[in-house]
Amino acid sequence: MENQESNVNQTPEDSAAPGQPSPQTGAQARKDSSAGRELYQNVRVLVTMMALFVLLFTFVARVIVVSGPSMQNTLFGGDLVLVWSLGYTPKQGDVVVLTQESYQEDSIVKRVIATEGQQVDIDYDTNTVYVDGEAIAEDYIKERMRLPGWGEGVNHVVVPEDCIFVMGDNRNNSADSRLPQIGIVDNRCVIGRGVMVIFPFPHWRGL
Repeated sequence: MENQESNVNQTPEDSAAPGQPSPQTGAQARKDSSAGRELYQNVRVLVTMMALFVLLFTFVARVIVVSGPSMQNTLFGGDLVLVWSLGYTPKQGDVVVLTQESYQEDSIVKRVIATEGQQVDIDYDTNTVYVDGEAIAEDYIKERMRLPGWGEGVNHVVVPEDCIFVMGDNRNNSADSRLPQIGIVDNRCVIGRGVMVIFPFPHWRGL
């Protein structure tokens, strides 16, 4: 009696040697490994970008939202201001963002009236601010100054080293260096200089 052999169609998986991964299993492993590497690379790129953004907005520039009326009519509540920090040294006339925890934890926006070594005198009767004996041109203030309700505060001072004297453009509604709780501001408290209003668009302008 003849021995009959049955013909069986073998798949590549069936034809793999015993104990060895099939070609299909190997391809799947390579695919999974490739997907894993791609995921790792995407996560690494995302983490790097986040770190760069943190560094950028901590040491280079940031965006702050103006709150309150103290800088009208230069800035209004809700304005978004681009603030430059990297390498900045306060200069007279600059609009700056600073912190003064003796007054409040949130940052505040003011204008630099004088820097270290300069003498400031405020004359409410003539609506004049003098720096080193010279009246400064202030076409940015909202209205004529009135004597603050909390008294004259600081109205004659020589600014110490590494400090600034600041005031709001809306003098009659501004807590600034005239107020004892704020007073003279250490340069280390200055976050940066306001460069421009970037929103809302009708307010867009450089500072």
